[in-house]
Amino acid sequence: MEGELLNNLEKEEIKSMKPGRKISLRLILALALSLGLAASVWAQPMGKGKGQGMNLTPEQAGQIFDLKEKFHAETVGLRKQMMVKEAELAALWGAEKPDQTAIQAKQKELNTLRDQMQEKMTAIQFEVKKIAPNYDMGRGMSEGMGHGPGKSMGPGPGGGAGPKNVPPPPAK
Repeated sequence: MEGELLNNLEKEEIKSMKPGRKISLRLILALALSLGLAASVWAQPMGKGKGQGMNLTPEQAGQIFDLKEKFHAETVGLRKQMMVKEAELAALWGAEKPDQTAIQAKQKELNTLRDQMQEKMTAIQFEVKKIAPNYDMGRGMSEGMGHGPGKSMGPGPGGGAGPKNVPPPPAK
């Protein structure tokens, strides 16, 4: 009964409000609801991402962590080379008159480096599977093993880091 009385009083107060205040109240309520939902999402327990929450023993977790650290250290030079080649390729694309031969040569250099990185990633994934067969490292070891976001020059949303999002020349 008391709850109904309060509810009716609140409804009457809202009805007697000016239209601008109703919108403000609705906006405040919507914002509060949104923030509440966002907070509940961020408050989820960790361990639901790829490679986490796989019921690893402490020993397995330590071994996998060490493998990832070793991989990161062993590939720092390769990742640096890839980043330099990507910047060089972007500069070639950004030229007033892009040189197709130079771009294709630079792309081949970059692809060679990417192939080397892929071989190293595959090798570490097999090592991890020996430690924990059900452990999912995710596609491309996306757990911090990359060399930065938005490096794609391909089509689609996201803007990428390519030279002014210039599409590649048409195939001959």
